[in-house]
Amino acid sequence: MRYIPYAVYTGQKNMDIDSNLLDEAIEKNLQEPIFRLYGWEPACVSLGRNQDDKFIDYGFLKSKNIDVVRRLTGGRALLHDNEITYSFICPVSYLKHGEHVVSSYIEISQILIGKFKKLGINLDFGNSKSVKTGFDYCMLVSTGADLCYDNKKLIGSAQCRKNGYILQHGSILYDYDKILLETVFGEKIETAEITTVKQINPNLTKKQLIEILSSVE
Repeated sequence: MRYIPYAVYTGQKNMDIDSNLLDEAIEKNLQEPIFRLYGWEPACVSLGRNQDDKFIDYGFLKSKNIDVVRRLTGGRALLHDNEITYSFICPVSYLKHGEHVVSSYIEISQILIGKFKKLGINLDFGNSKSVKTGFDYCMLVSTGADLCYDNKKLIGSAQCRKNGYILQHGSILYDYDKILLETVFGEKIETAEITTVKQINPNLTKKQLIEILSSVE
């Protein structure tokens, strides 16, 4: 597996890098998967590929120095702030069940499950949770592809597919500002629905988490 070390970029730069890596994999017919970790500076709202942006108060975001970018992938919006984002690119044929969307999420997510297990954090897919829709904020929407801790969503992921290749990326919540989230999305953030790495293990720093996630196995 090709690992790309953690680095911090603007929202548009991050999306451009993911897009360029996907195109490179297709052009070169790469069979080795690519795993990348990154952060965002300044904070940024990313919109799903086909998501309506009518809920966004662009004036407020500008006043808070928060960018807005549209992703290649679908799903709902995220506020990329105090978190770590991952991306994984591979040919559909690399996976046992790559043609099946939900199964491919589960296979790719095993990488994250394994890394968090090293930290004593056991994640699963929260299958017992009822699916919720109607929210603009991704972390309030539950699907069978979410990674959860104690039945609370910790990692929200999304995919796109192009010419026989998969790009999956997602947000790993380290911590969040509840008031800011509620202002940005105009929705009540139920703390019973989501969790963060800091809530699970207050002694685990973001730097330590990045080191574990970056470890080559």
